[in-house]
Amino acid sequence: MAVRTVHHRIGGAETAGVSRRTAPVWNPATGEHQADVLLAEAADVDAAVRAARAALPGWADTSVMRRSRLMFAFRALVERHTDDLARIVSSEHGKVFEDARAEVIRGMEMIDFACGIPQLLKGEYSDQVSTEVDLFSFRQPLGVCAGITPFNFPAMVPLWMHPIAIATGNTFVLKPSERDPSVCNLVAELYAEAGLPDGVFNLVHGDRTAVDAILDHPDVAAVSFVGSTPIARYVHERATASGKRVQALGGAKNHAVVLPDADLDGAADHLVAAAYGSAGQRCMAISVAVAVGDVAGPLVALLREKARAIKVGPGLEAGSEMGPVVSPDALARIRGSIASGVEAGADLVVDGREIDVRGDGFFVGPTLFDRVTPEMDVYRDEIFGPVLAVVRAGSLQEAIDLINANDWANGTAIFTSSGRAARLFQRRVQVGMIGVNVPVPVPMAFYSFGGWKQSLFGAHHIHGPEGVAFYTRAKAVTTRWPGEDDGAVDRGDLHFPTAD
Repeated sequence: MAVRTVHHRIGGAETAGVSRRTAPVWNPATGEHQADVLLAEAADVDAAVRAARAALPGWADTSVMRRSRLMFAFRALVERHTDDLARIVSSEHGKVFEDARAEVIRGMEMIDFACGIPQLLKGEYSDQVSTEVDLFSFRQPLGVCAGITPFNFPAMVPLWMHPIAIATGNTFVLKPSERDPSVCNLVAELYAEAGLPDGVFNLVHGDRTAVDAILDHPDVAAVSFVGSTPIARYVHERATASGKRVQALGGAKNHAVVLPDADLDGAADHLVAAAYGSAGQRCMAISVAVAVGDVAGPLVALLREKARAIKVGPGLEAGSEMGPVVSPDALARIRGSIASGVEAGADLVVDGREIDVRGDGFFVGPTLFDRVTPEMDVYRDEIFGPVLAVVRAGSLQEAIDLINANDWANGTAIFTSSGRAARLFQRRVQVGMIGVNVPVPVPMAFYSFGGWKQSLFGAHHIHGPEGVAFYTRAKAVTTRWPGEDDGAVDRGDLHFPTAD
């Protein structure tokens, strides 16, 4: 039986381009090979960039109010098609439908932010900075921008990028993950229905060949990336070397500290949700619980009970709370990480390899380790699966030191009823995003998202105010209009100008 092919979208039209290579798109819940996605060659990327470059002058000169109105129209269409987008995400990624729907809604919040672009692009003005001299500033688009996005949020993460890039007057080329590409094709159709001119948003599917073509293309001004730390470092180094502005978000090993004064049952509920939601395939998932003092035993008992109660099943099946992982390779890798933890001597409290779900889907169940130490691979590696490791600490300061010693610094959380402990934690911990009794502290769209250390390469976080700054550059204009009727002679001076 023939499977469908996922095409590129360049200059307003779907196209196969010169692509001949393809990759399989799986249905993770059944193991079915449901589609083939085209893998772009450098010529396909060049065609997309040329289409974006051709559309740039007209779009950059479009009034900011018209750009805002288009974003309002696009937002209305995304809202109308939320369930359609969520079903595509669930069918190709595997996450349960309600989780996929929540992803679309969080992405839509970025469109909400982009709708306010007239306010966000307001410059500054200073009257009479010197005699008869005024000074003002404004921001302009960079040009052709590109996004390279991961499989784990195929709708939301691209929506962190292209609405702001487009609203600020740039044109855009998106290279989504080849593992779950189809939702971006529907997004492109919604842009066209909203009235976005052809060539402003372009879509190329592919692998490293397409990525390298984007990073090297002389007409791409900026690259946004979200993915693993090694690839984030590679993207940053290669794109920066070719003169591009780059924001590259890398991996994570997010810790949550649980103090003895915490609401233990509530903390366990939140930890289970943060560790096993989306089968742990989130860059903000909690993968390490740091149990402080004598809270460890009761906490592990609660986590065991709650992890075993999670209903694992197909993402589009009613009642499923956790779906499969994205691919057979991911399944094999996660199972290998569990085996590594056992071999290293960690206490395997709940073994997700024992899960029994009908069919040939890529299922691994919630997994819980206790008595994990920082030397173990199960602690050091970003597993990106439903594996939660409990590390025991003697004090809050020991827990903070543990977190600060980690190479990653994306997100962290603390569970406590002590405002003093929470304040000490949020000031001393060296992590970009912090939750207090909030396990997944993803900021709202009007703030910016980003970690520290090996979780971020480049000067800018993503979306929010830093997104506007990333996709624009400032001009400062100093003006003077000498009069003709006051008899003054307009002469310059050889000395450096000063205010008078």
